Amino acid sequence: MRIIDRYITKSIVTIFLSCVVIFCFLYILIDTTSTLDEILDRKIPINILIQYYCSFFPIILVQTSSIACLIAVLLTFGQLHNNNEIVVLRSSGLNFWQITKPALIFGLVVSVMVFWMNEKYVPKSNQIKEKIREENMILKVDRTRKQKEQIRHLTFYGLNNRLYFIDSFDPQTFELKGITVIGHGADQNINQKIVALKGVWTGLTWKFIQCHISTFDAGNIKQPIKVKVYNEKLMDIKETPEDFLKQRLDVNSMNIRQLNDYIQRFSKSGAVKAINNLKVDFHQKIAYPFGNFVIVLLGLPFALMVRSRKGSTFSTLGIAVGIGFLYYVVNAVALAFGKGHLIPPLLSAWLAPILFTGMALILIESNY
Repeated sequence: MRIIDRYITKSIVTIFLSCVVIFCFLYILIDTTSTLDEILDRKIPINILIQYYCSFFPIILVQTSSIACLIAVLLTFGQLHNNNEIVVLRSSGLNFWQITKPALIFGLVVSVMVFWMNEKYVPKSNQIKEKIREENMILKVDRTRKQKEQIRHLTFYGLNNRLYFIDSFDPQTFELKGITVIGHGADQNINQKIVALKGVWTGLTWKFIQCHISTFDAGNIKQPIKVKVYNEKLMDIKETPEDFLKQRLDVNSMNIRQLNDYIQRFSKSGAVKAINNLKVDFHQKIAYPFGNFVIVLLGLPFALMVRSRKGSTFSTLGIAVGIGFLYYVVNAVALAFGKGHLIPPLLSAWLAPILFTGMALILIESNY
């Protein structure tokens, strides 16, 4: 590595780590300040609080890495410009890509690191966080109220190799609406599909109303070998209402492999909307980490454009916040379009990275 590359990389890494520490400190400060009365009322032990906020670190790092990376790159190149070092580098014959190579490599390394943390640590951190919060930081009356709230779009893989999709479940009346149950054989091929308008708990078992039961042979779901229709039918379903309450799909607590397995199991259920939403989340888990590299690529032309030394730090921070906010908005809108069936799931997850990469390349080509 060239001396200038080591010099630039050292500055970027130092500022990046400082930003991450500051973001973590601010998050903990704001959260503890807003919940201080609850912490004191519940007399939560210090060791529980430490464990709770330590579980936030992977989540905070993943969520703030892009803006921290962008700030680090912009401040580093802003300082190089203030010291006329950019002029010297250009005078020596180095082009845009040669000057910014350390920043681009760092952005790519951070993207890979975020991808790895998203897969290995973030799902577990979300589970630990929610468990600690549920057991120590939520009042019993709040837990009771939450348990009484109607659950919508409930999906889970249950006993007897069955996949469930429920439009809504009322914990107070134990009533299910919009039921789809897919049964799988030992070879994981679909052998049964149950569709019902409504289901009620009798106290011993589930009774489905306006129920259609289709039986398939050897996974051939195009043509059932037998179809039975019932106005009312007592079902051989082992799950109780308490089991339904526990089965809430949390995409944040699943890695890519787990989510992909879930989608594959659920792909032939006929629940198009739920499958589409899961596919959007799946592609987003892959695309999101590379936003770090894309944002850095878009920020670099602005870093080298800055000419005025007066207030350059504030200008740099303003550019960083503006680019980060714009990327977040475009990405959120694209995901909403994907979940609304307006664009394909794959495109919805990658639209922001593709769009911002194109903008960055246009800026670089037109100015350098």
